Amino acid sequence: MSARDLAVAITIAVALLVLLAMFVAWRRRIRRDSVFTAPLGVPEHAEVSRRDEVLYVSTTRHDQPLERLAVSPLAYRARGELALTDRGFALCLDGAPTVFLSKDRLKAVDRATVTIDRVVESGGLVRIAWSVDDDTVVDSYLRLTTGDPKNLISDMQRLVPAAPDTGATS
Repeated sequence: MSARDLAVAITIAVALLVLLAMFVAWRRRIRRDSVFTAPLGVPEHAEVSRRDEVLYVSTTRHDQPLERLAVSPLAYRARGELALTDRGFALCLDGAPTVFLSKDRLKAVDRATVTIDRVVESGGLVRIAWSVDDDTVVDSYLRLTTGDPKNLISDMQRLVPAAPDTGATS
């Protein structure tokens, strides 16, 4: 075996080890996050006010845009459609069941520039903060494929419930 053949064999072995490590790490993340599931299905009689083509980018821990969560069925990036209804947001992604984020789960909607493995122009992502369960808030990131995200965000923010008044004065 020549030195060149040995170098090629070592390079292939290292590449296979890296791919195996990535596969094992992703499977571990899916197992770790299997406790989180996004709500599925759209309620009956929900009136759709707007539809937009989007790219679903990721879901992360709240205010930690580099800590990806594999929330089922939002584990993988996908193209899809975001439908705004009078009861919340429906996210219809290619190859996945429809996720519905009702008004009572929503915490905030705003713009973002960075999330795990994605950096875009300033404010190019739509960030939706929502409750995946009673104790956990997550951020899901979308990229609008056509149009201006400002209009979409203002329409979405109308569905976010106002923070309760605690009666505190400053």
